[in-house]
Amino acid sequence: MRLLVDTHVFLWYIAADPKLPDSLRGAIQNASNDVFLSSVSVWEAVIKHNLGKLFLPAPPATYLPQQRSAHSITALSVDEGAMPHLADLPPLHRDPFDRLLIAQAMQHELTLITVDRIFSAYPVHLLENR
Repeated sequence: MRLLVDTHVFLWYIAADPKLPDSLRGAIQNASNDVFLSSVSVWEAVIKHNLGKLFLPAPPATYLPQQRSAHSITALSVDEGAMPHLADLPPLHRDPFDRLLIAQAMQHELTLITVDRIFSAYPVHLLENR
């Protein structure tokens, strides 16, 4: 399976946070899955860190890519191919970072790993918490 990890799921994963359901943690750890972290998530974390809303042990611009690499997660860059999908999304979710993650998942035919229930209102594959 090809998976795109939502920002908060990645943060919970690297922190071994018990809020992350075991089924989602297992999907990320499953070597048969291709797991991606979008540069959008790093961008979001940098902004939240700079606003004092996200505390990390090191600056997110370096810490998150190091953690992504340490956990064998592939980087996913944003490109123009996501824009048609983004433009067609109904305005159900106001978070621009999440909207761009949804568009990237659609563009690359990825399954999103999230616990954000609003994502289910969009035409994107989601990994269900079982």
